[in-house]
Amino acid sequence: MSSKIAASGQKIKLFVFILAPVLFLYFVFFVQLDTSNPKVTYTLAVAILMALWWVSEIVPLAITSLLPVVLFPFLGIMNGKEVSSTYFNHVILLFLGGFLVALAMQKWNLHKRIALKILLWVGTGPAKILLGFMLATAFLSMWISNTATTMLMIPILISIINQLEEINTKKAVKHFSIGLLLSIAYSASIGGIATLVGTPPNLSFARIFNIYFPNAPEISFATWFFYAFPIVVVMFIIAYIYLYLVFVRRESKWKSLSKKNLVESYAQLGKWSYEEIIMLLVFISLAMLWFFRADITIGSFKIYGWQNLFKNPAYFNDGTVAIFIAIILFIIPSKQKKGEFLMDWKSAESIPWEIILLFGGGFALATGFKESGLSQWFGEQLIWLKDVHPFFIILTITFVITFLTEITSNTATVETFLPVLAGLAISIEINPLLFMLPATIAGSLAFMLPVATPPNAIVFGTNRLHIIDMSRTGFFLNIVGIIIVTLSTYYLGTFIFNIQLDSFPLWAK
Repeated sequence: MSSKIAASGQKIKLFVFILAPVLFLYFVFFVQLDTSNPKVTYTLAVAILMALWWVSEIVPLAITSLLPVVLFPFLGIMNGKEVSSTYFNHVILLFLGGFLVALAMQKWNLHKRIALKILLWVGTGPAKILLGFMLATAFLSMWISNTATTMLMIPILISIINQLEEINTKKAVKHFSIGLLLSIAYSASIGGIATLVGTPPNLSFARIFNIYFPNAPEISFATWFFYAFPIVVVMFIIAYIYLYLVFVRRESKWKSLSKKNLVESYAQLGKWSYEEIIMLLVFISLAMLWFFRADITIGSFKIYGWQNLFKNPAYFNDGTVAIFIAIILFIIPSKQKKGEFLMDWKSAESIPWEIILLFGGGFALATGFKESGLSQWFGEQLIWLKDVHPFFIILTITFVITFLTEITSNTATVETFLPVLAGLAISIEINPLLFMLPATIAGSLAFMLPVATPPNAIVFGTNRLHIIDMSRTGFFLNIVGIIIVTLSTYYLGTFIFNIQLDSFPLWAK
């Protein structure tokens, strides 16, 4: 049955792949959205081609992301030099620096020690095991990529499941094991929302917002955290309660693990090494430097950032901090391996260049939307939304992107929609953050299908659960996520980002 579904899905992808260039050529030669400005039509043609190829994934995401380098100059949308410059910027450096630190943590097994320590701290009953895995996964995914976090947690989880099956039977533990597997995938997606480096859509938002509104107040690491972390906490609690009710509450007929099993797993790591201690200190330093770099202002409360100690505080950004810490890792010597350092280039070769090019393609597309006037054109077509209450627009945006990202790359989806939403906000004269923030978070609310996110795919790849298990459980969390993000943006977001619903900010004009 699963092979038939896979074959059918491949045919659909192939059809979408072939349809994309046909639509591209049709728009280029036969459509005129704005007779006075053909760039508007040409940019939409490129956007359609990229979006459909991103959906089909027949061509690698990274290669599709390079299309603007060729097509924008060819169609007269943007200068090739300007397009190329959009592919590398401070947001890319933030991602690179953060990922290098994450790779160093993996190199010295610090991430595994943290995960097992959390499990030991929580306990070994069924409900506690579920909570432990969810806490460990969510925390790590705030700092390490969702994919890497899931890859780390799955072997630990499978070993726990195998031990439970030995104590009881495979059949007795099966239902609970499905819940544990889903908890890893869902916690990785939820935890990544909390920080700018937690998941690619967050970084895409930071850059695209800056492209469209260079005079707007900076979205710093701390500002984002104050907005997103409460969403994560509420989503985490609801996800835990829901998974507990569905997969744990009835599981009282079998024996659970003894704490001895986890103690033995932790003991295998040995004593804290010099490298692990240094990495922990580096990790904490990075988090603190990110958090307290820029001024933190909430209402009348203000904490001045450390960048004010320098003559030109505006010269610093979160990318500066990430690269500074990453460089330090390459110059601190290792005691275990003489002549080596905490980080080396061989370990750094695991940097996901596909994601970096995907970022660049999204930034190029967003710049094309702005420079060609396409985002403004979209805004003019949606001017009628001016009479609709912002709450319902936020709800609709969150709903559409949440379910669309079930079948498309979450980063590609967010990068395609954010320029349109920026144009819409300008057209109806409302703070762009009100639409762009929920769209970004919604890109991480994909809980139903294996193709939706890498964590879902990795969990499904264990062959221990079916699509129906994931889709049935994930649908509820999708709906919950839509409601929470809508309410959080409308009430909390307006406070954190000082959004006035009855006025249009000067920086957006």
